[in-house]
Amino acid sequence: MKDTDTIEISVLTSLADIAAEDWDACAAPGEGRPIDPFTTHRFLRALERSGSVGTGTGWQPRHLVARQGGEVIAVMPLYAKGHSQGEYIFDHNWAHAYERAGGRYYPKLQAAVPFTPATGRRFLVKPGHEETGMAALIEGAARLAEQNGVSSLHITFCTATEAEQGSAMGLLRRTTQQFHWENDGYRDFDGFLAALSSRKRKTIRKERTTAQGFGGTIHCLTGGAIQPEHWDAFWEFYQDTGARKWGTPYLTRVFFDEAQESLRDDILLVMCERDGCWVAGAMNLIGRETLFGRYWGALEHHSCLHFEVCYYQAIDFAIQNGMSRVEAGAQGEHKLARGYMPTPVHSLHWIADPGFRTAIENYLVEERRAIDQDIEILTAYGPFRNEQREEQD
Repeated sequence: MKDTDTIEISVLTSLADIAAEDWDACAAPGEGRPIDPFTTHRFLRALERSGSVGTGTGWQPRHLVARQGGEVIAVMPLYAKGHSQGEYIFDHNWAHAYERAGGRYYPKLQAAVPFTPATGRRFLVKPGHEETGMAALIEGAARLAEQNGVSSLHITFCTATEAEQGSAMGLLRRTTQQFHWENDGYRDFDGFLAALSSRKRKTIRKERTTAQGFGGTIHCLTGGAIQPEHWDAFWEFYQDTGARKWGTPYLTRVFFDEAQESLRDDILLVMCERDGCWVAGAMNLIGRETLFGRYWGALEHHSCLHFEVCYYQAIDFAIQNGMSRVEAGAQGEHKLARGYMPTPVHSLHWIADPGFRTAIENYLVEERRAIDQDIEILTAYGPFRNEQREEQD
């Protein structure tokens, strides 16, 4: 590996041990909004300060820092994991298979943003050090895994470029899928609707009319417009959804206080008010080019309100702000009819046991083939116009 012998790798158990400007020079270089708000020092530190990660959570920070001549040239958000929860690229079957064969799957190492199924850079390298920095991080993570005797290292929701580079360096590449909305230069929401088949266009208009008739007002809030009262309400929404989906919500209440303090400019809250009370809402993170949908919850059921608040309001915001895409989170084929198309997402894996590695490698070949076929089929059923579909409609 080029020049890695001159690079010092250290492991941090807290982001308090590195200056925000040193971390963000790698995670969010340049001016303006970060491309990926989730890997910024302020976001990851908010997870730590709030107790959402750390002791008792199964997410123990083991962040990597690469220095050359005393300068921080690359960092990686890395965690020792005692389970596979909160990851969204699932390896439960791998864990069960390895443990049935007599192995010990946990602990493992996970390069990821906890509880966040959003694609972004995981090898956070300062501009000008791309090749050397990535090589140093891979070598450092593999060495840490070997020294601690863990079964595996997983780099999840990395970029396609990172997946290609990591695969060339010997890591196993995995492909799964999500549903993303892409902005094809639409001037407004009606411009987006015009690109759909007539039947889908009518359905979305009907859903929006139904949702907006819920008896209240929808507010889009960001920056200084977000106030503590909004987090009080959103915590109730989040608890309800978290209890139903995961059993226990991943984020603590203190995280939302941290968000109010340091993350408001990164956040879009879509909040529904009825009779003076907040009854539903969605939380999004704002990147430079992408709006990332994260959490939704409601205290009352109103028909189609989930679609409006999570999907259509997000599209509206993206178009109005010249953003390229909306990532609406994990799973959900129901998103297809609403303009969110199947999109491959990527991860990289290092497996310590040679026999287990071979089994996983063979599995991934078949899984990629199945995912490619699934994306092709789902794309054909997408809502966008074509002549044959218009004739059928």
